[in-house]
Amino acid sequence: MTYPLNGIAPLSHLGVIRVEGEDATKFLHGQLTQDFALLGMNEARLTAFLSAKGRMQASFIGFKRSATDVLLVCSRDLLAPTLKRLSMFVLRSKARLTDATADFALFGLAGEAATALTNGSILLPWSKTDRDLVTIVHLYPAAGQARALWVGPIDEPAPAGDSLKPELWQWSEIQSGIATLTSPLVDLFVPQMLNYESVGGVNFKKGCYPGQEVVARSQFRGTLKRRTYLVHATEPLVAGAEVFAASDAEQPCGVIVQAAESPAGGVDALASLQVASTGESLRVGGAEGVALLLDTLPYPLLEDI
Repeated sequence: MTYPLNGIAPLSHLGVIRVEGEDATKFLHGQLTQDFALLGMNEARLTAFLSAKGRMQASFIGFKRSATDVLLVCSRDLLAPTLKRLSMFVLRSKARLTDATADFALFGLAGEAATALTNGSILLPWSKTDRDLVTIVHLYPAAGQARALWVGPIDEPAPAGDSLKPELWQWSEIQSGIATLTSPLVDLFVPQMLNYESVGGVNFKKGCYPGQEVVARSQFRGTLKRRTYLVHATEPLVAGAEVFAASDAEQPCGVIVQAAESPAGGVDALASLQVASTGESLRVGGAEGVALLLDTLPYPLLEDI
């Protein structure tokens, strides 16, 4: 069943890191999981910043505004620590990193509000369209509807269209299957645990970056034992809550990544789970906790890269 998903929502939970300078893309190429050296002006990147142990510290949607100006959109609660840590690696690179959240307005566009900008077409995820100073990044669809991220200078007129409740936009994020890292989840996942290799968040052909060996080993030695799934519950869920399988009430088999109220009732969520546990009864918090029902992801998981 599909539900109305059309309109424009302000995205106050997101922030913007700006990377400027002659070496901006070179610097990001050496720090993040995706290829920024070959980033075109009509493309965006889903990407992650990892620890040396391959664990995600932040996730971004990144794109160029010019050859020397790159924006990284991330969860606002992770912006300050991520900016501080990334800045430590600049060294002699001709790149300057700043918190540019106050300089840009961000909106989520869904349904006709998204396709109106592309003459009715649904463009490929992570493609990018520029309109003067405004950037539109085309996202994975949700509930059968096109979606896009609108980023423009703070003094630019907001996109025109019907309003969409931010809560409904958050639900569309769940339905798209694309997880955004937030503070309760730092240091918990290698990117594949959030399916990033299947949705354009990891490039296995690019050069070295922190944590690359761990990511490659997880992919090519067949050690991917945890994946992210779409789940449903009848009661509220929060990011970071542990999930338990019926066979083991002591050791968690997963964690809630994101959750949002469903317009059909209850709560939909993304949960990173041990693959072996998905055939069991699952509950949040313990044996007597909230029951989870698995749903179908809106994209296939890649087996080969």
